Amino acid sequence: MSEEPRQERRTLFGYRPASTVAERTERTERTDKDADHPVAKPLRVAAAYGWRLLILAAVLALLIWFIAEFKTLVIPVVVAVLLTALLWPFFSWLRRMRVPTAVAIIVSLLGTISIVAGLVWLSVWQIANQAADVRDRAVEGWYEIEAWVVNLGLLPDDVISQAVAFVTEFVQEQAQVLLSGALTVGLTVGHIVAGILLTLFTLICFLADGKGIWGWTTTLFPKKARAAVDGAARNGWSTLVNYARTQILVALIDAVGIGVGAALLGVPLAIPIGVIVFLASFIPFLGAILTGILAVFIALAYNGIWTAIAMLGVVLLVQQIESQVLQPLIMSAAVKVHPLAVVLVVLAGAAVGGIAGALFAVPFAAFVNVVAVTLSTGSWRTGELPDTDLIWRTEPKTIGRGSAEKEKK
Repeated sequence: MSEEPRQERRTLFGYRPASTVAERTERTERTDKDADHPVAKPLRVAAAYGWRLLILAAVLALLIWFIAEFKTLVIPVVVAVLLTALLWPFFSWLRRMRVPTAVAIIVSLLGTISIVAGLVWLSVWQIANQAADVRDRAVEGWYEIEAWVVNLGLLPDDVISQAVAFVTEFVQEQAQVLLSGALTVGLTVGHIVAGILLTLFTLICFLADGKGIWGWTTTLFPKKARAAVDGAARNGWSTLVNYARTQILVALIDAVGIGVGAALLGVPLAIPIGVIVFLASFIPFLGAILTGILAVFIALAYNGIWTAIAMLGVVLLVQQIESQVLQPLIMSAAVKVHPLAVVLVVLAGAAVGGIAGALFAVPFAAFVNVVAVTLSTGSWRTGELPDTDLIWRTEPKTIGRGSAEKEKK
């Protein structure tokens, strides 16, 4: 029996095929069935979405519980992943220069350890030489501010005395909290050493046999899903490498600019300030703001109000040059994230995992976003990312190639 020929019907938006008799009959039956159902269709759709969202929330809660319960294992592995993404461009360049894998790993690790050890040594050296002077000058500055407020005559002396006593007591309490925290850290030094060793071991394994490890991981998925998982993960990994490379450049620019500015203004602890700015810049947006406040506060406590204002100008200038001039150049191949998304993701990560959560939140969210977009659009077949990703925007649109395309070649 031949099918009924489809005719075109003109509409406001042009011509479209007219419905066949079978399609109209099926639509009518479906409408009658919905009308006879005791529960309205919108409510059924909302309920279907609701229980699926509840399942996703339960899975997410289980994942968060697992991370919190096994944080001594999870955090070193995640740190190793980020370090691998950070070292991957240099390690890949060494491999392209036909350097043996073992030698490339040793050079990458020794170079990284040497840089970190040098920065720590310089910071400790300057803190040991200037800490006492900074403390004494900060106390003098505090008394000067108190005398200045009293001379203004805006507040009664007893109110000022109560405020000073409150601030002093608060600082002493926080110092005790920090001391108890330091003692706790001292008691868990074994965990720290174990975490560092696990991170180094995992990093070496990722650099030496990352391809083999990932190949085994894909075998945990069903055969039909392996190509999609592989292609999406490769896109996500390319995004993570670009993110790490870009973030270290941004952190270096902020650290050098603010550290050199502090040294030129005569602000003490310029090297530790630069190191702290460098480390905190890996927490996008919020890290630079908090470390800038720290630099201004040290300048205010040691050098006075005018140097603090100048230090604030240096911080703002460095931030503007980095965000308005340099970022459009160095971020041309990295994930661009809306500031609102950055703040929300960092705060959520900090609420869940503290400092570690704030550090890992943005790269994890960017990775998940790229993987989800790649899977939902089917672009894992070519590695081409669509223009429909919302808060996150990835440039260039081709950031990785899936295994399907490699098989074609």
